[in-house]
Amino acid sequence: MNLFDVFLATLNITLPVFAMVLVGLVLKRIGWIDQAFIATASALVFKATMPTLLFLSIVQADLDTAFQPGLIAYFLGFTLLSFVLAWGWAVARYPRLDRGIFVQGAFRSNCGVVGLALAASMYGGYGLSLGGILTGGVIVLYNVLSSIILSLYSPTARSDISALLADIVRNPLILCVFAALPVAALGISLPNWLLTSGEYFGSLSLPLALICIGGTLSVRSIRSGNRLVMSVCLWKLVWVPLLGTLGAILLGYRGQALGVLFLFLASPTAAVAFIMAKAAGANDRLTADMIVLSTLASMLTVSLGIFVLQWFEMI
Repeated sequence: MNLFDVFLATLNITLPVFAMVLVGLVLKRIGWIDQAFIATASALVFKATMPTLLFLSIVQADLDTAFQPGLIAYFLGFTLLSFVLAWGWAVARYPRLDRGIFVQGAFRSNCGVVGLALAASMYGGYGLSLGGILTGGVIVLYNVLSSIILSLYSPTARSDISALLADIVRNPLILCVFAALPVAALGISLPNWLLTSGEYFGSLSLPLALICIGGTLSVRSIRSGNRLVMSVCLWKLVWVPLLGTLGAILLGYRGQALGVLFLFLASPTAAVAFIMAKAAGANDRLTADMIVLSTLASMLTVSLGIFVLQWFEMI
């Protein structure tokens, strides 16, 4: 495969995903969708269509291939390591009140939407199956670590273990993964009509979620010259995926597993980071800037990362 073929293959993976984000941006700009639509659609995706998509992708997957305990353990372990490294950097470089939002923005990926959409675009059903399992595990870790760091540096929030555990237990994405694994492991067959209806419903998830992300973007919200926001994007889009992917390569991971891992590590800062920062009384405006800038910049960094990995025949 020559350089041009690799470039075209990269665009075929990333452009369909980020094109939907741009569609959402345009639709919001011309007034075809509004904030009420975005709020309703986002809730529908989170509570219903995305859990359905993940459930069916795991139920129909070959768990011998998609369920990889070693890769899952590495992903969760590196996520914890990136959290600790970002925390150390924040303590050394930034005022106390900014440390919580920096750490959350630097380590928390938008795996549930952007990561899954990219994995599905690149690897189809395998990407959804493995990605769904990775998402179910990492969401728990993201929520726990984000709650801890925001509580430590927030002037108002206090850590509430019972409330945190309740949120985790009620999270639809986590519940669907735990419900799907035994069904897939036991080989339970679902009726064809149920599978078909579920696929229709679940297929709404990724385009609708990406359009909602685009509808929430506002380039004007980025205040130029803010070093904290730029530093978060550098961590989230460069250092975290670079170090995490290199570590996986050294451990011998190649092909589809390495590709899905890279896409999850390289995804932009999760949109839910804004909600958690606001609830903790942290600087939610800067958190919004991190989400906007990292989402826009990831169009370039993800494409570049896939290009390099394909060029060296790692994925």
